[in-house]
Amino acid sequence: MRNSPKTRAEIADQQKRAFSRPFSNATMANTAELTYFGRDLEAMSFARNYHEWIADEFAPYLGEEVAEVGAGSGDFTELILERGAKRVSCFEPSNNVYPILEDRHRDRKGVETIQSYFGEKLDENRERFDSAVYVNVLEHVERDREEVGIAYEALKPGGHLAILVPALEWLYSEFDSQLGHFRRYRKQSLASLLEDQGFEIQEAKYFDMAGIMPWYLLMVMFNKTLNSGNVSAYDKLVIPVTRFLEGKWAPAIGKNLLVVGRKAGCKQSTVDS
Repeated sequence: MRNSPKTRAEIADQQKRAFSRPFSNATMANTAELTYFGRDLEAMSFARNYHEWIADEFAPYLGEEVAEVGAGSGDFTELILERGAKRVSCFEPSNNVYPILEDRHRDRKGVETIQSYFGEKLDENRERFDSAVYVNVLEHVERDREEVGIAYEALKPGGHLAILVPALEWLYSEFDSQLGHFRRYRKQSLASLLEDQGFEIQEAKYFDMAGIMPWYLLMVMFNKTLNSGNVSAYDKLVIPVTRFLEGKWAPAIGKNLLVVGRKAGCKQSTVDS
């Protein structure tokens, strides 16, 4: 057992080593073989303001017991705990990222780490959670409708599903493909998907309008990738201003999409027991 938690520098170094391993998206059904192409996760670990913004948007819906699906290396887990959650169950299937998550939160009270897909543990978690959080995860799931149904079954009545995903199909780039993204979403299509599974929409809005043009130019036009330098600069210089402006005026479009649904009551299960 560790005497003291790892520093952010130690965690970053561990992330770099893990994310240098090759990505495989061909074996998504086999947890033991899954590894992530991790440049997006490594780079986004530098986006503190961005993640704080998302966490604050989700905070009213979290409750005490939270399922974090696709928890990655655990950056967002800490923000969930800081916003009042008493227990966070972190589901992360990958071979290279899960050890970082496990090591980071091994001695953390209120955090449970599980190397598994969410649906593989559904039977023992039906109607357990106050909320289920998916931050840049659902776009990696080929059968997203089924995944939303799994989340519905795992939530208590009145529980919330909180989702952040990439938005706008015309922003889909080679980088999205490399990261294993099956799609980018439109607001109405994602809201309808949740409603079809029995959720009542509490929030549905585009997020980070300022990021559209940089993403289109760098990723779509010039096939660039994320790196810690440009992510950190954008996070420090642009996100605080964007957050202030979007707090005053909801954008008509955005690089990302935030949707929150509430489990209203009973519906016929779409997931086999």
